[in-house]
Amino acid sequence: MSGPSTSVTSTTPAAPARRRPGLFRTAWRFGRTKVGVVLSGLIVLIAVVGPFVAPYTPTEFVAKPFETGVDEALFGGDNRGRDVLTRFLWGGWTLLLLAGSAAGIGVAAGTVIGIIAGYRRGWVDDVLMRTNDVLLAFPQLIAALLVMSIIGPKVWLIVAVIAVSHMPRVARVIREATRKVIEQDYVKAAEAIGLPRWRIMTVEILPNVTSPLLVELGLRLTYSIGVVAVLGFLGMGLQPPTADWGLMINENRQGMAIQPWAVALPVTAIAVLTVGANLITDGLSRAAIGIDRGVEK
Repeated sequence: MSGPSTSVTSTTPAAPARRRPGLFRTAWRFGRTKVGVVLSGLIVLIAVVGPFVAPYTPTEFVAKPFETGVDEALFGGDNRGRDVLTRFLWGGWTLLLLAGSAAGIGVAAGTVIGIIAGYRRGWVDDVLMRTNDVLLAFPQLIAALLVMSIIGPKVWLIVAVIAVSHMPRVARVIREATRKVIEQDYVKAAEAIGLPRWRIMTVEILPNVTSPLLVELGLRLTYSIGVVAVLGFLGMGLQPPTADWGLMINENRQGMAIQPWAVALPVTAIAVLTVGANLITDGLSRAAIGIDRGVEK
């Protein structure tokens, strides 16, 4: 008599879920992101290293105004006879400093407003968003020109005006992202155990809106570069004899026919930096919304 048959069921542990790559890693898979990093990195390198390798000081006269073919000056002289290459190498860091400061301050302030408005709702949301709507009614460049013409072109004012113009745009985006996050279980659990509101906003909400936040930072940095350059070109930015790319274009535009380098160098640098920043932002935005089909895994 044979004994009862016993069946042995082998249990295989479930394979761990594949962890979704981070935002930067996903964005790096796009070719446009890599191109953007190379282009932006090149201009940033020129702006940072330029003052240390410049052959002259930014205010030193080495040629006649708009003179080319000078042995001591590779790209000739500008409208006052200063070395074009030296002015170019010195002029980038001021653009990056002003644009980066304005974008950073504007995004930080807009993030705080957006999270508070999205989480608190009610009258707090209404007051903050209606104030934002008033600020949004003023175009960025026109508002900057108006303030500069009244108070005068000052470095701190350039940063402040551009930052304030960025703030309401960032706040609207972060507010919408916050309203989606507060419906999640981890936020409700934090509220149930009585965590303070400030802690919920900083610990539970802020880390979960970083994807749109980084995209906005890239966009605002791109806009800041353009606005700072335009203000310099219109004479409402940094003032002579400061070396600045926007100011270089304004000072030397009348002599473009005989000395194109004084305008071509800063224009090219600003264009390359803007294109690079746009490509990086586009890669981040695609990664944030999960557009990674057709990308090599």
